[in-house]
Amino acid sequence: MEQTQVPAAEQAGEGLQAVLEGPGELPALDSPLAAANSLEAESLRAEIVVAGRKLWEREYVDGNAGNLSARLGPGYVLCTPTRVSKRDMDPAELCISDLDGKILAGNHARTSELLLHLEIYKANPRARAIVHCHPPYATAFAMTGTAPPVGLLAEYDTMIGPAAVAPYETPGTLAFARTVLPFVEDHNTILLANHGIVCWADTVTHAEWLIETFEAYCRSYLTALQIGRPLHPIPENKIQDILAIKRRMGLPDARTRR
Repeated sequence: MEQTQVPAAEQAGEGLQAVLEGPGELPALDSPLAAANSLEAESLRAEIVVAGRKLWEREYVDGNAGNLSARLGPGYVLCTPTRVSKRDMDPAELCISDLDGKILAGNHARTSELLLHLEIYKANPRARAIVHCHPPYATAFAMTGTAPPVGLLAEYDTMIGPAAVAPYETPGTLAFARTVLPFVEDHNTILLANHGIVCWADTVTHAEWLIETFEAYCRSYLTALQIGRPLHPIPENKIQDILAIKRRMGLPDARTRR
């Protein structure tokens, strides 16, 4: 029997198709205590701990750097604590805050960069989880205030496309958090100038995948430059095929607005 082949770029994006299909109905959690003790919170805590450990193992964070969060019901956010290595996090250490940053549950102080997460959540309801960290190759681009070019790798263009670069502000401040606001609608990946990277998605796992995808692309791009041969861009008509896939999947890309 003849089987229909699915383009490789589309296959690569299937895991994140839900990113922009809309948040749907978030379960009602009547109080911070109900939220903290819910099965949803228990599942999210475990997912955040696993993703944090992956960041540490891949050397995307060092010391107590990096932070992760997830929406918990319509009014709460579960986030990582401050001054804890992502290698050593325990689910019980995670904090619950409201959308104004007030800690409602947890025995540890919340991450100092929670404001960044909250600004993204409030600006883009499709964002259900956020990961911020400092992968070496991505951060190298952030130090130059530039993003790698698009049109060279189908998987990257499908999953991410053009990454934004937010201007520098002092980390942990509201001014810093608001630097990403012009970009959160059309970009799921934003470089933070002289600082690192932040990605949003529908789940913590998918946001962490975006970090991996971006870091791998930066490494591949810089390696290709060292070969000393001209880079071969994807033909423009094939880029249009990729953008058609992204439109169909609902993935963000400023080029799809043209």
